[in-house]
Amino acid sequence: MFNGILPVWKEKGMTSHDVVFKLRRILKMKRIGHTGTLDPEVEGVLLVCLGQATKLVEYLMDGEKVYQGEITLGYSTETEDAHGEIVDQKPVETPISLEVIDQAMSSFEGDITQIPPYYSAVKVNGRRLYEYARAGETVERPQRKARIDYFKRLTEGTYDSVKRQQTWEFEVKCGKGTYVRTLAVDLGSKFGFPSHMSQLTRHATGGFDASQTHTLADIQAKMDAQQIEEIIYPIEMGLTQFPQLDMTEEQFADVKNGKVLDESYFGQVLKESTVLKLKGQVKAIYRPHPEQEGLIKPEKMFLS
Repeated sequence: MFNGILPVWKEKGMTSHDVVFKLRRILKMKRIGHTGTLDPEVEGVLLVCLGQATKLVEYLMDGEKVYQGEITLGYSTETEDAHGEIVDQKPVETPISLEVIDQAMSSFEGDITQIPPYYSAVKVNGRRLYEYARAGETVERPQRKARIDYFKRLTEGTYDSVKRQQTWEFEVKCGKGTYVRTLAVDLGSKFGFPSHMSQLTRHATGGFDASQTHTLADIQAKMDAQQIEEIIYPIEMGLTQFPQLDMTEEQFADVKNGKVLDESYFGQVLKESTVLKLKGQVKAIYRPHPEQEGLIKPEKMFLS
């Protein structure tokens, strides 16, 4: 069994679950998990955790993400992307100026509130929103907070005078749970036009970018050549956001048994979740005890 992080380039036409299913067959192991769903028609970076690294999933999902995509003004769809049925149209008689576009896009930066699209996995009253959508039912959708680090235009774009639609490419860096489709729709609303996200690619997530990824075909080739470990990143790569401490063998004897310890047991007071290493290898994450002041307890253990 392998332990570590495998950055995959998810190609169009497959779900994130498809990737995990195929990797289980390629790597001949079951303990595999991904760190955030990508829609079937979205390609890009998908981090896959193997073995002990599956304990990192929640941390990597919280990481920042970078997307590049395309926005089209002139019509909106039921799915908020290019693959749904058209639900509203309004011709763009005069193209929006680039200055106005840039000002509107920058207004989304910071903490924003979004209403998730109907075609999403958000649960309301025990059912996912896409289940309501497929049944032709409506329900009040909950508001969600999102963080946008930047939202910028990449190209001057094009104006189709026949279709009376305007399109340009963008890049966004955002936090967990951001719906980029909804960002495109909300931006169009600022101009008074229905809009949708006409293309999207994820270029980075959880501290990894496209240059570090491999396709499933690449991974199969590496496995066949017995070189698979060359492209699996160590668990440590997924924990760079935490403070790090090295332990002695004596300290590890207590840690490996999951003992609750004094907050200064390691020579300094632990006031936040901290990675504990032995000879450079991650063995545990300890955090302040939620109920007993002055003590620390295990948050995650990485004992193979």
